[in-house]
Amino acid sequence: MPQAQLTLDPHFTVGVVNRRLFGSFVEHLGRCVYDGIYEPTHSTADAQGFREDVLELVRELGVSTIRYPGGNFVSGFRWEDAIGPKDERPARLDLAWHSTESNEVGLDEFAGWLDKTGSELMYAVNLGTRGVQEALDVLEYTNIRSGTRLSDARIANGHPEPYGVKMWCLGNEMDGPWQLGHRSADDYGKIASQTAKAMRQLDPSVELVVCGSSSAQMLTFGSWEHTVLEHTYEDVDFISCHAYYEELDGDTGSFLASAVNMDHFIESVVATADSVGAELKSKKKINISFDEWNVWYISRYHNVDKITDLESWPVAPRLLEDSYSVVDAVVVGNLLISLLKHADRVTSASLAQLVNVIAPIMTEPGGATWRQTTFFPFAVTSRLAVGSALEVKLESDTYVSATYGEVSTVDAVATHDAETGKTAIFLVNRSQDAPTTVTIDVSHLGPVSIVETHTLADDDIYAKNTVADQERVALHPNETTTISEGSLTITLPAVSWTAIALA
Repeated sequence: MPQAQLTLDPHFTVGVVNRRLFGSFVEHLGRCVYDGIYEPTHSTADAQGFREDVLELVRELGVSTIRYPGGNFVSGFRWEDAIGPKDERPARLDLAWHSTESNEVGLDEFAGWLDKTGSELMYAVNLGTRGVQEALDVLEYTNIRSGTRLSDARIANGHPEPYGVKMWCLGNEMDGPWQLGHRSADDYGKIASQTAKAMRQLDPSVELVVCGSSSAQMLTFGSWEHTVLEHTYEDVDFISCHAYYEELDGDTGSFLASAVNMDHFIESVVATADSVGAELKSKKKINISFDEWNVWYISRYHNVDKITDLESWPVAPRLLEDSYSVVDAVVVGNLLISLLKHADRVTSASLAQLVNVIAPIMTEPGGATWRQTTFFPFAVTSRLAVGSALEVKLESDTYVSATYGEVSTVDAVATHDAETGKTAIFLVNRSQDAPTTVTIDVSHLGPVSIVETHTLADDDIYAKNTVADQERVALHPNETTTISEGSLTITLPAVSWTAIALA
């Protein structure tokens, strides 16, 4: 049986776990908004048309910040189309996803929905087909109390209090040739800097995210970050990272080690940002907003889902509705471990997306809503990971992956809250054929007891929750967990994710 040893010491921390690490993402794409969070004819719909059954699952998921309204969608979006009387809002063609946008749900409706979820709005401005003035306009609408044309328009639209939006994305994936208004790093850096300076003149309290690379595989990765930050370093607070992972050609071993890539991605961006800061002789540190991440079978989209008929631009088509398996959920749990291990610099992150579109929550029009397998590691980690991430010492057996070479069989992180004394440990077993015994030295925590354990595993690693079998996969207590004389022992099933809470 493979073995691993883990040592925890609350005196050695990585950084405070920012609640924004457990954010998500809602884009006007496919059925994320329409037939997802919003379905006025559904039996559970509230007075505003939002599904209460979906709201309950969003609260259970524990998302903190939600990025909106895109995504690729935002680079062609005219925000003012989606405010005011609904019967006067124009329908528009969305070039990003070849769909028709009714604009029935806009900024005001979404902000009201966020109040019900208890989440914070992270708003993306259009720097693809628009620019500085439009960014200032939407900022005035959201954050100025009254006395101007746009703030008074918000009041007239039934929202007397400003929304006080703090986090703003300066466009989306502007390095990508697929993006409307795609620019070179130099050109994007200039408009991002101009927009950031202007927004801070209006509201100095805003926190700004500049576009980093849309993946570490982009040919411009690294040089893009360096050039953009040369223009914007003193103007912004975050640079974004985006990454999606999928199992390719049956290479499960490499897929299970996807977090190795995320670790390297984060550390490369931090090194680049710090290099620019040193060149500029700045004392400031740029943090990372990992505001798109997930398992996404993007190869299937290119082969099947893409809408190409120029005469048919449907409203809310079924796009990117991946059905997630146990192995997908284990990878998602491992990516959360990676984010926590870098809590000192990754202070915001957004699981993309929230409902129906590569999402932990699924719905059927007029029907049920259910939890995908990926729901479970996110919901538990969001609930238990409080305080500071610990700099754990891990020794593990290894295996050789085709993509990443030799990787550890077990990956792990822990958090500790000094105020309450609560500790949480998160582990994955990447072994495909054997359980792994992990011995954890918890003696530095003082006397502790096991409060709860959760393991996600299944004899069929490709088992899924579907509309026909919505509870096929679930979390189970890990009955192998024991603790004695400062040592905790647990057996992790093959291809599994586990969380342990101590007090």
